[in-house]
Parts: sequence; C-alpha cells; structure tokens
Amino acid sequence: MKTKAISSFFVLFAIAAGVVAMTPGAFADHSEVTIVPTQGSGAPGCEEVEYGCYIPGVATVDLGGKVIFLNDDSAAHTFSAGTAADGPTGEFDTSMVMAGQSYEWTADVAGEIDYFCMVHPWMVGLLIVEEEVVEEVHEEVHEEVVEEVHEEVHEEVVEEVHEEVHEEVVEELIVLISDSAVKGGTQIDLEFSELHVNYEITATQDGEVVLQETAHAMESTASHMIDAVGSDDNPIDVDIVSLGIGAPGAEADWTGPTGSVATAKVVPEFGTIAMMILAVAIISIVAVTAKSRVIPRF
Repeated sequence: MKTKAISSFFVLFAIAAGVVAMTPGAFADHSEVTIVPTQGSGAPGCEEVEYGCYIPGVATVDLGGKVIFLNDDSAAHTFSAGTAADGPTGEFDTSMVMAGQSYEWTADVAGEIDYFCMVHPWMVGLLIVEEEVVEEVHEEVHEEVVEEVHEEVHEEVVEEVHEEVHEEVVEELIVLISDSAVKGGTQIDLEFSELHVNYEITATQDGEVVLQETAHAMESTASHMIDAVGSDDNPIDVDIVSLGIGAPGAEADWTGPTGSVATAKVVPEFGTIAMMILAVAIISIVAVTAKSRVIPRF
C-alpha cells in the first residue's frame, strides 16, 4: 500500500512539474489558508512522517489574509504562535480548540511565524505571511495537485504509518489550569476537554491545605475561589484528580480515566499572562490494538 501511495505522489508531482515548465510565472493568491492537524497527532509519531503534524506543514497567506485553524482530529489541540522550547510569542493563540471546532485569525504581521500545540508540543508548523508574492505556476495548481496528493497520500501512507506507529490508542482527558488575582484571594479557572467531568481539587500553600473540594463540571469550564494569594517564594500548589466522567450521583455509570493528577504552581500576580504558563496534564488509558482500527471506548 505504501509503495502505491508514494508512486501516486511522484506521478502527480511530475504532472505539476510539466505544467510549471510550460507556463510563465504568475501572481499567486494566498488570501485564505486552512490548516488542519494530521489525524492521530494527539499521540507522538506524526513528527516522523514526511508531512508532519499539520497539513500543510508550511502554509502561506497574504498580509491581511485569513488563516483558518480547523481541528478535524479526534483530540483537542491549540494553534499557538511560538515554540515549545521558548513559549508563545503572542501573534496568535487559539487556546484549546475542541474536535470539530475552528478558529480564524487575520494575518496582520508579515514574516515567518513558528507555531505549535501547547497540549502536544511535538506538533510544530510554520506560517509564512507575505506582503506581496510572485511565484511560479506550481503555486497556481497548488490547490489541485496538493489536494490530490493529500487524498492519495493521507489515505494510504499516513493511514499506513498510523497503523504501524500507533499500536497503542490513547484516550485523553485534558485539563488546563490558569489563575488570576482577586481581592484578598485567588481565582482558579479550569478548562476540560470533556463535559460532565467529576473531579477533586486540592490547593496547598506552605504545607497547609487552603482548598479541598469535590466538584462536577457540567460545562467545559469551572472556577474555584481560594482564600490565599501566592507569590514567587510561596506559590499555591493546585492538584486536580479525575474521578470519572458522567452524571453526578451515578458513579456506577462513570467512564473515562480516573485517579491521575494535573498540577500547577499558582502565582496570581502574573494573572494577565497566566495562559502562557499553562499546566497541562494528559490522563491516558492505553490499549494495545495489534494493528486493529477498532478504537476502544471507555
């Protein structure tokens, strides 16, 4: 299957190259670009594939053009300008985009912008914002050729690699923790990748428990007030323990991963940039599929 897909790619590339050789340069239209994550990129391995963890891995848009970040994967992702090593740079940050959702950004700064997923830091891409672009005709046939290559290679090569590399299927519960200072205390904001999460939150400062509650998040967000304020020398440690997903009071029917902990050190005087120091925990249940396409549901 893999040999067939690669051969198809070279046939399509040869067709595009022939068109380029016969046709003079032209103005390319990059007024809008859509970027999607590679299927299955919520687990490591996509960074080893030729096309990377985003499609396209290198995207081009005109200054003032529209960039659409479309999450058609099964896992939640962020599209954040910057790198995992140096952190966000601020040009754009979608926060967490759930499966099936999208985010639009108007390219208001020219240049090359690295971006990554704050939840899955092995996912990296490059966005090129150009003020004026004059390119060869292969850019004009980009939509036709690359779309065919995507269909041929994505369905055959990437799917084949997904089967070979991802013998383990991961079901995730993602928890993002941020904070902000309030009068005389601290507000802890939580963002979940699932609805109806039952959890326990514990906050300690200097060895003392300043908050301990068991809660149910009907929506994807929740907030808790702590009657304490952290500092660089004495932060507030926040722990989130998953108890299961389901209706409150129906513990026997709860599903999903349990017993794992997401943690963060809270220093709320940095409240305006709290999202830049997100604490992210991926609570996973791993099942060996033995090259099967059946994904277990919990």
